Amino acid sequence: MTFLWFLEGIRTPFMDRLMQLITYFGQEIIIIAVICAFYWCADKRFAYLLGFTYFTAGLCVQALKITFRIPRPWVLDPEFTAVKSSMSGATGYSFPSGHTQGAVCLFFPLSLKTQHMRQKVLCILAFLLIGFSRMYLGCHTPKDVLASIIISVVVTCILWHFKIFLTEDTSHLALTACILAVISVSAAAYSLYLNETGTIETKYAVDCFKAAGAGLGFSLGWYAERKYLNFDSSAGSMKSRLIRLILGLVLTFLIKECLSLLGSSILAKMTEYFILVLWVLIIYPFLYFKVQRRTL
Repeated sequence: MTFLWFLEGIRTPFMDRLMQLITYFGQEIIIIAVICAFYWCADKRFAYLLGFTYFTAGLCVQALKITFRIPRPWVLDPEFTAVKSSMSGATGYSFPSGHTQGAVCLFFPLSLKTQHMRQKVLCILAFLLIGFSRMYLGCHTPKDVLASIIISVVVTCILWHFKIFLTEDTSHLALTACILAVISVSAAAYSLYLNETGTIETKYAVDCFKAAGAGLGFSLGWYAERKYLNFDSSAGSMKSRLIRLILGLVLTFLIKECLSLLGSSILAKMTEYFILVLWVLIIYPFLYFKVQRRTL
């Protein structure tokens, strides 16, 4: 808390707005949009790696949140004040940082992908800056951010080591999908157990169920696309790929809004993210290329 008190003492209105902007790049909407861009229009195999990294690390972070159950800084110290504009997005427990996990799972793989040292450095600085913004805004302690960075870097390095297995090999598709599905179901079951025994409130179980639903959707969608669809993400001109991306993002946003009507229960949220990830991975590419073939 000492470092957070120091940051609170040097806050300015301009820096508050700047850090709020920076922290936005760690939110799921940005990360999913980038994954969609690679997956639908540029490099499907790299999108697979981003997806595996983001969803696996996310399950780890959410499981740790409900295990340690560390409150937010303003709860730990009632005299401490976070930047108000950032508090609405700070749901769940504090340790580890979900925003930092998302940022690392996006920018660290990008740093491994690029061959240019300057771009590698910029990518690493990006997720470090997003982690710092979480502390500046008062949403997380240094321990929250550091733990999230370590977890996400380790998960990324492990999955990057097996990237050929995850993106090229087709002999173990079902096994790989089942492993991720089991991890997802286990996280949901663990969260449900803690909720049913009164250890955590429902509002703290929701984020874990979202991650589990997304993990299940990714495991099934990844398997189905590799096994049956296998579309070409680089097909078409730059203009047609841009149209494919914009149309897909708009439809994804609309579907998410419609799915939110299912309710706010843990099962509804799990179902929402399961369907949403399936839409991104298999339903939209199938419909788009099917319609495109008919119009040619």
